[in-house]
Amino acid sequence: MFDSLSGKLQNAFRNLRGLGKISEANVGDALREVRMALLEADVNFKVARDFIERVKTKSLGAEVVASIQPGQQIVKIIHDELVDLLGATNASLNLSGNPTCILMVGLHGSGKTTSSGKLGRLLLKQGRQPLLVAADVYRPAAMDQLETLGQQLEIPVFVKRGETDVQRIAREALDFARANNRNILIFDTAGRLQIDEPLVQELVRLRDLVKPQEILLVLDAATGQEAVNVATHFDQALQITGSILTKLDGDARGGAALSMKAVTGKPIKFAGTGEKLDEFEPFHPERMASRILGMGDVVSLVEKAAEAVDLDDAKRMEEKMRKGEFMLEDFLDQLRQMKKLGPLEDVMKMLPGGAEALKGADLGKQEKEFKHMEAMICGMTPKERKSPQILNAKRRIRIAKGSGVSVTELNTMLNKFGQMQQMMKKMGKFSKMMARMGGGMPGMLGR
Repeated sequence: MFDSLSGKLQNAFRNLRGLGKISEANVGDALREVRMALLEADVNFKVARDFIERVKTKSLGAEVVASIQPGQQIVKIIHDELVDLLGATNASLNLSGNPTCILMVGLHGSGKTTSSGKLGRLLLKQGRQPLLVAADVYRPAAMDQLETLGQQLEIPVFVKRGETDVQRIAREALDFARANNRNILIFDTAGRLQIDEPLVQELVRLRDLVKPQEILLVLDAATGQEAVNVATHFDQALQITGSILTKLDGDARGGAALSMKAVTGKPIKFAGTGEKLDEFEPFHPERMASRILGMGDVVSLVEKAAEAVDLDDAKRMEEKMRKGEFMLEDFLDQLRQMKKLGPLEDVMKMLPGGAEALKGADLGKQEKEFKHMEAMICGMTPKERKSPQILNAKRRIRIAKGSGVSVTELNTMLNKFGQMQQMMKKMGKFSKMMARMGGGMPGMLGR
């Protein structure tokens, strides 16, 4: 996500941070690099120009020029301006309707159907009762896809095969929702390979009938500058309330995200960051700006961890570690919980300085090792996991063959695990000793 832009901006920042004194000339040189990075990321020309002008004006202000670290101050100005460019704050959904209606609109192939399912999943987790409505009467595969998503997510889908009147589908879907206590309808509408007037007019009629609280334009981030033109056209016809950017994981440039709010005046509300149904998140401008500038996104990482890790399990694991009772079964649980956070590369990028640390790192090899560890532990019996000391040569050969690794790899993993166990036992003894000392201190102080 934004890899190319992020790399170029960080190069420009190295020069900025080194500036002890600043002048219009050296600020101009640094901002020229920033401007080129934005244009190469397919950011709208006018948006990039205005952005640089605002940064330059603030950078040459008296407070920055006189500060001890003017270069760092300019980096902060760029960060703050980038947050404003992306929309300043997270724009939440308007769910005031009874029921609430959300129209998902956009071109064919932008990811409307998948995004409808992902949004339904998000709302379901919030305690809402969504209903997915198959309102694409031109592409039968869209109905099938939406039905499959509904089954996977356990969300009802309103489908009326053979019906070509979108308004009739909408009316019956509303009746169905009221009768079945579904308080949010998500309409997956038809798309085209390019904008055409019949499509737009059909959407206008649907909008006038259901009076939606939200009209969300689903845009493929990889379309770059063209995405902004599409957004402008849909907005003029339908008055969209916001957008969803899909396929951000596959777009190293990100120009659409940086141009959207400035050109349309409508916020980006959600971002699709991968193909999986849980790879969909509310769009937070400040967090996204920090990611782009290589400052990490610890808040999102903590939220992800809280969602992936059960608190009671975490407490039990902590207790086992403290007592030195950490077994291979527990190690397997830890590996599986780490996998829930997503690819290591994505996790690293959420840490401050993580993007820089990734350079030259072979995370693919590390992830492969994790998979091998999981396979090796899964290849053991419950008794072997509890007491690895019983693993003789014959057992080790069986486990290695069954998990597709060499005996040497298995021995290395067991040795590392043994060292980890010893370290945890020592830490457990140390914490007990410190607790005893802490318990005795008040009495000592009272003498």
